Amino acid sequence: MLALRPNCECCNRDLAPDSADAMICSFECTFCRDCAEGVLQNTCPNCGGELVRRPVRPAEKRVNSPASTERVYKPLTGARLEKHAAYVSRYRGIDPAKR
Repeated sequence: MLALRPNCECCNRDLAPDSADAMICSFECTFCRDCAEGVLQNTCPNCGGELVRRPVRPAEKRVNSPASTERVYKPLTGARLEKHAAYVSRYRGIDPAKR
């Protein structure tokens, strides 16, 4: 079951469990749409995978299966930003499954 993390790992913006702006990778790293499409270029800075829209769990299902309250915040700055930019540059245009 998806954790539905409460924030963007890059900018720390709050993301409600029903947010249409939440993006995730296959490991559930979570980002807001602005960061995903902007600085991250739809590539997870942790695993290099693609970022896709996180599905919304219906409100009635969140009663017994609530969203996570654990925040993960890893700003993309300094060496981490440089490493991500190099990765994106190297793999631009290559299908995520073939990276």
